Amino acid sequence: MQHFYDIRPKEEEWIAYTSNRGGSYDIWLYHLTQGIDTQVTSGIGESFSIPFWSPDSRKIAFVGRNNILFVIQLVEGAVARIDQFAEGLGVFLSWSPDSQQLAYIKQDDIMLYNVITHQVQRINEPAATDVQWFPSGTALLFQAPDSDGISQLFGMQTDGAARQQITQNTEGRLNNVRLSPDGTFVLYTTPGVSISIIFTIDLTMGSVFEVMGGPLGRNYNPAWSPDSSTIAYSANTFENGVGYFSLIRTTGRQAEGDRTRAMSNCFSTPVTWSPDSRKVAYLSGCENGTASEMWVIDVGHPVPVKVTSGALITSLQWSPGTAPFSMRTYTDVVYQVQFEYPAHWEEVADRRYEGRDGFFQISAIATDEPLHFVCRNEAFHPLFPYGSNPRIFSTLIENQEACFIFPSADQPVEMRRQAALLVRYPIPIQIEGTTYHYFILWADENHLKHLSSTLTLKLPSS
Repeated sequence: MQHFYDIRPKEEEWIAYTSNRGGSYDIWLYHLTQGIDTQVTSGIGESFSIPFWSPDSRKIAFVGRNNILFVIQLVEGAVARIDQFAEGLGVFLSWSPDSQQLAYIKQDDIMLYNVITHQVQRINEPAATDVQWFPSGTALLFQAPDSDGISQLFGMQTDGAARQQITQNTEGRLNNVRLSPDGTFVLYTTPGVSISIIFTIDLTMGSVFEVMGGPLGRNYNPAWSPDSSTIAYSANTFENGVGYFSLIRTTGRQAEGDRTRAMSNCFSTPVTWSPDSRKVAYLSGCENGTASEMWVIDVGHPVPVKVTSGALITSLQWSPGTAPFSMRTYTDVVYQVQFEYPAHWEEVADRRYEGRDGFFQISAIATDEPLHFVCRNEAFHPLFPYGSNPRIFSTLIENQEACFIFPSADQPVEMRRQAALLVRYPIPIQIEGTTYHYFILWADENHLKHLSSTLTLKLPSS
């Protein structure tokens, strides 16, 4: 047996989300093109965890188990512990434009943590919230009380110098402060939860604009489009016979063109924009109070599409750009196959590779029975490796007959959601004097689709 490795970065667009899909809350990635859900962390998330992408889409920061701040290095597959909070719920994280530093609030300090050098800078700012970077990378925006204890917005240099009050607020608390990506506008909600009105401020002119919002004045989770032109948000409303639900709305940065784009049956839902500022993703399926569905809508063609479901989902964030992931090419000259797999997976046994988020193993089947017979024999093995009611789907791989086998919900836990792909060889292969008609690939169901999409059957003449 020989293996040849070719490490090649794959740039893809993903939505990071928090879900209990694997049994406990963790960070997952949904692949927009292939429709694949991939688990990124294992046992370190919480229901309140929110993934924050770095601008280069190579890292994700979040607060998880034991209120620890984690940073995921997506290319390397590494997870680092950065800091720990007294309370992890509601922690807002902001990446510097160069993707090297995180800004956040801990107790009465603004923290600037360099994830490359691990150096920490503290700026004392009592009762501050929502600290975030200006696009220059040399200044910060944050909310804090003024000398009279009234909530205001401030700006200052990253060394704490040139602190300047931006707003002249005389009313309620400024919440959910978010700077537009181009740094020219800022939005906030006020005064609280029972009534939550969205305002925007033109930072160059000082003009303030009030967003019309939903009918109950409860407008939540506003998010800027990457091109800084539009805000998406969730507006709570009520209808007799239906109860509370959310309107997914968009408005211009001067509060113009406010309109409903879609609906969610959740009381409120986070929203997130695609990198091209054309699509909005949001959550729905709140049958028991927590969402179980992710939807995407193109604001130019408002027809919502459900992209993933089947587990509880509490937050979501679209990658700012294409996210690179290292893949390797597995080539086996004996079984005459080649496909790509995550670069951080390691060989743990003959022709079996594993990582924290999945695995694969290959073999071949000698029978010359028809494919449907071979698939059923594998799916309904007496030991029930795929559970009592596995699903079989016929397909074609490189124009060859093939089938997928996906496990049922009662599959034994130790099988790690094992699924399978069987493919008929174009020409039966010989291994140590035995003729094999079928190739079989076992893998966790979250990765099987990607592995199979890169599979080629390398015959001796090729």
